[in-house]
Amino acid sequence: MSDDQHIPAPLRLFNSLTRTVDAFAPVDGHHARVYSCGPTVYNYAHIGNLRAYVFTDTLRRTLLWKGLAVTHIINITDVGHLTSDADAGDDKMEAAARASAKSIWDIAAHYTDAFKSNIADLNIIAPSEWTVATDYVPQMIAFAEKIAPDHCYELDSGLYFDSSSVPDYGALAGGRDDAAHARIDPVAGKRNPSDFAIWRKSPPGEQRQMEWDSPWGKGAPGWHLECSVMSQARLGQPFDIHTGGIDHREIHHPNEIAQNQAFHACCGDPGAAAAGFTGARWWMHNNFLVDRQGKMSKSKGGFTTLFSLIDAGVHPIAYRLLCLGAHYRSELEFSADNLAAALTRLKRLVMGVEGLKARAEGVTWQSPRLDYLRANLHPRLTPLLEQFDAAIADDLMTPRALPLLEEVIAMKKVPVDEKLCLIAAFDAALGLNLLTLTRADLRIQPKDAQITPEEIEADLERRTVARAEKDFALSDEIRDALIARGVEVMDGDPLRWDWRLPLS
Repeated sequence: MSDDQHIPAPLRLFNSLTRTVDAFAPVDGHHARVYSCGPTVYNYAHIGNLRAYVFTDTLRRTLLWKGLAVTHIINITDVGHLTSDADAGDDKMEAAARASAKSIWDIAAHYTDAFKSNIADLNIIAPSEWTVATDYVPQMIAFAEKIAPDHCYELDSGLYFDSSSVPDYGALAGGRDDAAHARIDPVAGKRNPSDFAIWRKSPPGEQRQMEWDSPWGKGAPGWHLECSVMSQARLGQPFDIHTGGIDHREIHHPNEIAQNQAFHACCGDPGAAAAGFTGARWWMHNNFLVDRQGKMSKSKGGFTTLFSLIDAGVHPIAYRLLCLGAHYRSELEFSADNLAAALTRLKRLVMGVEGLKARAEGVTWQSPRLDYLRANLHPRLTPLLEQFDAAIADDLMTPRALPLLEEVIAMKKVPVDEKLCLIAAFDAALGLNLLTLTRADLRIQPKDAQITPEEIEADLERRTVARAEKDFALSDEIRDALIARGVEVMDGDPLRWDWRLPLS
């Protein structure tokens, strides 16, 4: 292969602000700074929420694949997020505390731990730093004081941002739309329907569990203010990429941008807002995960969590693989059949890699640098490397990248060690943990299992004896009894048995 065919594919990413796919390069040359809107820790994250973090992790892994250093911040929202994303209702954390009769701090700690457990189970790289909203309230007050004279006004209920005070408000959402923003909290005295709270005063006679003194009275910061302050504090401005779910593109992120424009202009650069300063150079959003009844939402009452999938016997990496099977900007349908298919695909991948590892026993495999691969890889594998690079660099096109992984596993007449080397490199970008997972790891016991693994093994030994004695009636009876108790008997397979998933 000629040298010009080894030129790495340029990384191109979709920018929600411009609605175009453009070549990406960090502000600092080889160091990408990324901020992701994190969870509001009043409840468990549902699997639709978690799709956003699989997407962001894929982005981070792709930046690393392209040889960039990455600083990644995820925030924990433990105050300020109201029961409607449209800046209406009560604080979610305060409402959860009242409903459970628990301390808001205890609720935040519990659901923060649960979220971090989900992140680990999905093999998502932990962020460079978790930022917690309540740790930054003094900085939020200082930020609000800076922009208040030129961009805010005070009402009895709090301090509000005048959305007409910055140019091109709502450009990220596709333009200013007063009808759409009419769903934002209809507070008497607001100048524009799209104006939003910077600081919410505690109602007279009411003491919140979380409230602070401020120039506008005792109260708590607005949700939108928090991300502007924390991203600036940890990454500076402008930073490279701000990520979130597509629902944030309509209100939360436009409000962040408005605050960033105001703050930057108030800090000595009056032309910044007019020149399109937004705080981040790229705004990236993943699309919804939908079930057959529509978009998943905690407000509907019933929702699926990663914990509930594990309780059903599904390995969490199967959900990651399901997400990677669709492009992050496409809607992804969640169903029992789709999840079962992803689990089957994962099992086949793991079986393929296990087979290769068995033929290369005693060798430890690590993902090599791409320049090393390009210089040393077997000629039959090099085209697959270039195709994978082109796919992942084309706005994270994982649906094109995954079949290339399967093609490497299946390829004949190629040294096993080189195949494993390339698989390790691919998996560094995809995060499926293929060099570590085993088929036994994928055999997750359902929470409602009616039989223990020890009992299953004992029954299978009885069946082996029955078959050896040609008592096929007893053999079939034992097999049917195991099937009735949720066990798949696999004759001729070294694993011997697996759980039957009650998904459909």
